Order: sequence, then C-alpha cells, then structure tokens
Amino acid sequence: MSGHSKWANIKRKKAVVDAQKGKVFSKLTREITAAARQGGGNPDGNFRLKTAIDKARASNVPQDNIQRAIQRGSGPGEGEQYEELLYEGYGPGGVAVMVEVLTDNRNRTAGEVRHLFAKHGGNLGESGCVAWMFDQKGLIQVEKEDAPGEDDLLLSATEAGAEDLREDEESWDVVTGVDVLPAVKDALEQGGVKVADAEVTYLPRSTVAVDGTDAERLLRLLDLLEEHDDVQRVHANFEMSDEEMERS
Repeated sequence: MSGHSKWANIKRKKAVVDAQKGKVFSKLTREITAAARQGGGNPDGNFRLKTAIDKARASNVPQDNIQRAIQRGSGPGEGEQYEELLYEGYGPGGVAVMVEVLTDNRNRTAGEVRHLFAKHGGNLGESGCVAWMFDQKGLIQVEKEDAPGEDDLLLSATEAGAEDLREDEESWDVVTGVDVLPAVKDALEQGGVKVADAEVTYLPRSTVAVDGTDAERLLRLLDLLEEHDDVQRVHANFEMSDEEMERS
C-alpha cells in the first residue's frame, strides 16, 4: 500500500481518540445530516447514512446527537444547509491532493483551503486538475486480527463482487465498485467477517515518492486540511518511507 494508505489508517485511529475529546463530533454529525438529506433518514435504505452512524457510534458520539443530526437532514429544509464540494490541487513534491468538503459557506471555505495550500508549499487548482489521477471506489477495511486467512478472505470478497484485496500492516483492504459496496460489505459480515470500516473513497492510480523537506511539508499540509472544520476527507497520491513518516 502507498504511504497515503498508512497515513489514512493513522488518521482513522487518531479520529477515535480525538472524538473522545469532543474534537470531531461536529464532523461526524455533519456527515450524518448530509447523508440523511441526500438519501432519507432511514439507514436501512441509505448506506451512506448507515455508515456515518456506525462511525459516529464507534467514536462514542451520543445517540441524542446522532438522532438530532438525522432529523436535521431529513426534515423540511430546516437547520444547516451543507454544500458538498471537492477541491483539487497539488501539494509539495507535485503530490495530487483531493479534499472533500461539507460547508455552509463555500466562499469562506475555498479561501481558507486555498490559504493552507499556498502556505505549505502547494497550490489549489481548478476542478478536474487531479481527479483523473484517482478512481472512486468502495473500500472495506478488515483488521488482520479479526480476519480469516488471506485465501479465504480473498475468495469471500471476490465471490461477493469485490475487485481486489490489498494488504496493509494491520489490515486487509477490500476494494469494490461504488455500486456494489453495500452488497459486498453485507456478504462479508454474513459470512462472519468483522468489518472495521467501509466507505466510498478515492484511490490513486499511481503514486509520487516524496522525502526530506517535501515530505515534512506535505504531511503538515494534509494534517491541517484534515483538521479544518469543513473538511471531511483528504486524499493524496504520495509514497513515503516509514522513516520519513515518523520523522515528519
């Protein structure tokens, strides 16, 4: 897996810790609201909402907060109106970066995201400037300690319609088409596989190796983007050694 994959896993674990401190509750509930507004307030018929609720519960978001977020999204247009945007640009070392945003003020968010890129050695580009370097896919994460053997997991995943199985240090990542993600997840769980995470994401078609100052500045940029209140997810196509990631 690329350096970005390891970085993404680190961020997932950090998000759980941060959520316990109340730092990311708003992002999780905002995603629930957007999902409910897009596909309705019943998680049984809205996979995005079900996934958002599962993530919120895993991060100990109170049930009352979750229910209020669903009601805001499925109500008659009351409350916050979030716009979903995708910003694209380049980070240090020519790394392609895509930033998924939920915002109630696109001008404010665009200005702040542009400033972060410029301040940390990158530049925000036009729509479409880097999207062609990524494929939108479903991604199901299975922790190795909870997983069956590689051959069994690969067989179960492919029979359910998955495209690929990729190995990370502590997990297996099952790659699917976006449209079959819910079915593959359900099939794995029905077969006794414990799913740690499932989401629609952007996977890079190729990666760019970065090191030294570029690596340090890139990770700083990605961290600050992740910490922005309006940013939901960040994707980048970098490759980096473990030593560089730990040093940075």
